[in-house]
Amino acid sequence: MSSCYWVFRFVFYVFFKLFNRLQVFNEEKVPTEGGVIVMSNHASYLDPLLIGASLRRRATFMARKGLFKVPLLGSFVSAFSFPVSRTKPLPSTIKEAVKRLKRGELIVMFPQGSRSMSGDLVDMKRGVSVIARLSGADVVPAFIEGTDKALPIGARIPKPSKIRVKFGEPISIAEYSDEDISSRIVKEMKGLKP
Repeated sequence: MSSCYWVFRFVFYVFFKLFNRLQVFNEEKVPTEGGVIVMSNHASYLDPLLIGASLRRRATFMARKGLFKVPLLGSFVSAFSFPVSRTKPLPSTIKEAVKRLKRGELIVMFPQGSRSMSGDLVDMKRGVSVIARLSGADVVPAFIEGTDKALPIGARIPKPSKIRVKFGEPISIAEYSDEDISSRIVKEMKGLKP
C-alpha cells in the first residue's frame, strides 16, 4: 500500500500543478521524521488531496467516519485514513491518533471539524488540542488558499482556480494547556493567510 500512496501523491500533484497552478511554500519546514501533526484550514473536499500532494513524507488523515461507508470512495479513504466523529471524537479515536504519532507518523488534521464556506478559520474542536498535548508531537500549521473557489461547497466539478499551500514553523506544545494550544495554533494558521 505504501507504493500506492506515492503513485496517488504523484498523480494528484501533477493534476493540481497543471490544472490549478499549485504553489507550495515552506514544505521544508515539515520535519522529515518523527510524530508530527499538520493542521490546516478546511474549505473544500480538495483540501486533504492537496495537503497529501504537497508533503514530502507520507501522511495519515483523520477522516469523517461517514466517508468510510461510501462505495468505492470508502475503500480509498480507509487506505490512508482512520475514522473520526465530526461532532464528538471518541476516546478510542484520540488514543489511535496518539498511538500513531508516538509511532512516528505524520497526521493531517482539519481542526475546524468541517468545511468553512469562506475558507477562513473557525473554532477548533477540543479533541485536536487533547491529541496534540497527549502525544507531545510538534504541530505544523498550514493554510490552503483557493480551494473555496476551485471546488466550493455544493460544487461537483473542480474549476481551474489557482491554489496555494503554505506551511509554517513547527510549534512545540508540550508545556501548553489545551486552551493555550488552540489559541496558539489558530494564531499561527491565521498568520499564514495571505
